[in-house]
Amino acid sequence: QVQLVESGGGLVQPGGSLRLSCAASGSIFSINAMGWYRQAPGKQRELVATIPRGSSTNYADSVKGRFTISRDNAKNTVYLQMLNLKPEDTAVYLCHIIANLRAGIYELWGQGTQVTVSS
Repeated sequence: QVQLVESGGGLVQPGGSLRLSCAASGSIFSINAMGWYRQAPGKQRELVATIPRGSSTNYADSVKGRFTISRDNAKNTVYLQMLNLKPEDTAVYLCHIIANLRAGIYELWGQGTQVTVSS
């Protein structure tokens, strides 16, 4: 059984910073892509940032220059450093991985962590 545990969300003022973490545990052979998505109330889930097993990264235009995604393959963990947060960044942030498990390749989601940007 594979589990994704997210942490680091919370309430922050506009202009503030947060760092999200997502650790995958269980019978994982390897992890291909890792990423973060977010979903605000009444809106569709949207991609925030992704990082494949290589060094390239991909960001939504709305977060470029403010957010940085990184991963620690030894710890099966992905991070999202968020700077200069804006009220429109308020959402539930969900971790997403594509992992090689015993039974094959699976797409897995975390439970989500709330990020609220408000004064």
